[in-house]
Amino acid sequence: MKRTFLILLGLFQFMQIWGQSLMEEGFRYLELGQFAKAEIFFEGYLKKDPGNKTALICYGRAVGLNGRPELAQERFSQLLNEYPNDLEVKLNYNESLLWDKRFSEAKPLYAVLVRDYPTNFAAVLGYANTLSNLKEYKAALEWVEKALRLQPNDPGAKTSKKYIHLGYADQCVKQQRYNQGEVLLKGVFKDFPNDQETLLNLANLYIIKKEVESARNAYRDYVNLPKDSIKALNGMALVEHIDGKDKRALQLAALSKQKIDGYDDPPLREQTYNRYVQALIWNRKFVKAKKMIDSLFVREPDRDWILALRATLGLYTGDPNSSIRDYERILVEDSASFDGNLGLANALFASGRIKPAYGAAYRTLYFFPNQKDATLFLEKISLGHVPGLDQHFGYSFDNGKNVAFFSNTEVKVPLSTQLGGSLAYGYRTTKNTGKGNRAYTHSAIGGLWYRPWPRAVLEGKLGLNISDYGAGSYTQPILKVQLATQTFKLHRMTAIYHREMQNFNADLIAREIVMQHYRIDYNLGTNFGMGWFNQLMFTTQNDGNERKLLFTSLYYNLMLKPLVKFGVNYQYMGFADQVPTIYFSPERFQAIEIFGEFKGNLAKNTELALLAATGRQKVEEDPLTNTLRADLSVKQRFSKRLEASVYGRYSNIASATAAGFEYSEFGLRLSWKISKTPIFKFTP
Repeated sequence: MKRTFLILLGLFQFMQIWGQSLMEEGFRYLELGQFAKAEIFFEGYLKKDPGNKTALICYGRAVGLNGRPELAQERFSQLLNEYPNDLEVKLNYNESLLWDKRFSEAKPLYAVLVRDYPTNFAAVLGYANTLSNLKEYKAALEWVEKALRLQPNDPGAKTSKKYIHLGYADQCVKQQRYNQGEVLLKGVFKDFPNDQETLLNLANLYIIKKEVESARNAYRDYVNLPKDSIKALNGMALVEHIDGKDKRALQLAALSKQKIDGYDDPPLREQTYNRYVQALIWNRKFVKAKKMIDSLFVREPDRDWILALRATLGLYTGDPNSSIRDYERILVEDSASFDGNLGLANALFASGRIKPAYGAAYRTLYFFPNQKDATLFLEKISLGHVPGLDQHFGYSFDNGKNVAFFSNTEVKVPLSTQLGGSLAYGYRTTKNTGKGNRAYTHSAIGGLWYRPWPRAVLEGKLGLNISDYGAGSYTQPILKVQLATQTFKLHRMTAIYHREMQNFNADLIAREIVMQHYRIDYNLGTNFGMGWFNQLMFTTQNDGNERKLLFTSLYYNLMLKPLVKFGVNYQYMGFADQVPTIYFSPERFQAIEIFGEFKGNLAKNTELALLAATGRQKVEEDPLTNTLRADLSVKQRFSKRLEASVYGRYSNIASATAAGFEYSEFGLRLSWKISKTPIFKFTP
C-alpha cells in the first residue's frame, strides 16, 4: 500500500514538472511582453488541459495585458470561486483591476491582502502601485519601501518607486511646493543615476522656478544619445528665452530642427518645429515665422499646435483678435486644452476684454488646478483692479534762481473692469532766491474713467487750483478730459482737452495765467522695430496769447528685453504774441535731437531706466545752441503691492528763458496697492 502511494506521488510530481515544461514557451512570451503570442499559446494549451490552474492564470494575465482586462477579471473571478483562499489567484485578480484602472476597487482588496500576508512581496508592491495610481503618494512611498525591504534591489520595485517619486514631485510642483518636488526628483538618481525622464522633469521644474543655470545643467546631463540631444536642445532653447537670450534660443532651436530631419519620430518632429517657430517669433522674425506656419498648415491643416503657433504670432504682432479666433478653434476640438484656455485668456486680455480674459484663465485652473501660469495671470488681473495709492515728491531748481518743492497724492479706486475713480491732492511751493518772492498752490482733483469699448478708455478729471502769491490769492477750476484708443492694429491715439494754471515759478503764478490745451497724440508702431510718435497741441491763454506746438519722434527698438531704443526728435513751437519779459514766447522755436533709451533689470526686483538726448536748438533768428537732456531712475519692487523709485533729470532746452536755461529735478515716487483684492467681485 505504501509502495503504491509512493509510486502515485512520484507520478503526480512528474506530471506537474512535465506540464510545466510544456508551458515553458508561454512563460517566455509573458516574460518578454509578447502578450498576443502568450494569449494564443495558452488558449491552445487549455483546449488540451482545460482545468490547469497555472495555464488558466497565465491565460488571464495574457489577455489582460493584451488590452482586455475585463476578460481577465472574468477568468480570475471564476478561479476565485473555485479557489477562494488561493493567494496567487487573489493577487492576479487584484492586479487585473489595476490593468483596468479600477484603482479605488483594488485598494481595499490589497489592504486585506497586506494585512493577512504582510511579508508577501507581490501584495505589498501591488498595494504601493495602487496607492500611487490614486495619487496617495506619501503612503505609496511607505509601502514601496516595505516592498524593497522584503526584496532589496528588486528592479520592479525600484521602477515603481521611481514613478511614485515622479508622480509625487509633479503633484508638489502643481501645488507650488517646488523645493519638495526637487528633493523627490533628485531621489530617483539614487537608484537610476542620470535617469533621462527624471532629468527632463527636473529641467522643467527649474524652468518654472526661473533657475536658468540649473535648467541648463539638467539638459546638459540629459544629452547622451543623438536623439536625446534634440529634446535637450528644444528645452535649452526655452531656457535661453526665459533668460532673455532669444538669439541663443534661436540658434539652439535651428540646430534641433536640423537634427530632427534624420529621424522618423512624428511627436519629436512636432515638438522641434514648434520650438523653432516659437524662437522665430521671440526674435521678431515674423515674416519667416508666418511662412513656416503657412507651410505647416498645408501639410497638417487645423492641427492644434499649429493653430497655437499662429495665435502666438497674432499676439506678438498686435493682432489679438485673430489669436482669439485660433484659440477658440482649438477649444472646439478640445475644451480642456491648456494652450487653448490660457492662450485665449492672454488674447482676450490683450484685446482689452478683461472680464472674459479672467473667465478663460479661471477655466484653465478648472482643468489644471494650481497651474502656476494661470494663477499668476489671475493675480495680475486682480492686482490691476485693486485700490492703489501713488505718492510723488519732487524738488527742482534752475539757473534763473527758481526753486520748487512739490508733492502729489492720488488714490485710485477701480469700481469694476469698466469703471473707476480717483482723488488727488497736490501741493507746490515755488521761490525765487534772487527776488525773494514766493508762491504756493494747492489742488484737489476728482476723476472718473470709463472703458466704453475694449480698447478705449475715456477719462475725466475736475478740481480746483488755489494759489497764494503773497500779495493776493485766487481759485480757478481745473479740467481734463481725454480719450485713449487703439484705432487700428499698432496705431494708438489719445485726444486731450486740459484746462490748467501756469505754475512754473512764483512770477507766473502771480499773473493767474489760465491755459487751455487741445492736444492729439498719435503713435504708429510696426512689427520690425520702427515707430513714429507725433504730438500736436494748440494752447489758448487768458492773457490773449496762443501757442502752437508740434513734436515728432522717429525711433527704433533695437531690443525689447532689456529695452534699448534710439531715435531722432524734432520740436517746433510758436507763440502768437511775444512777451519775453514775462515768459518764454518766441515766434518760432525749433529743436532737433538724437536720443537713446535703456530700461532693464539691475537685479531681480531692481529696474534701471536711462534716457539721454542731445541736439541743437534755434530761437527765432538767434544762433544755434546745443541741447542736452538726461533722465535716470531706479525702481525697487519690495513686493507685489509696493514699489518705489528715485529719479533725477536735467535739461537745457529753452523753456522759461530764451537761451542758457538749465533745469534740474530730483524726486521720489511710491506706489502701493492698498488691498490684496478688488473691492468688487470678479466673477468668471
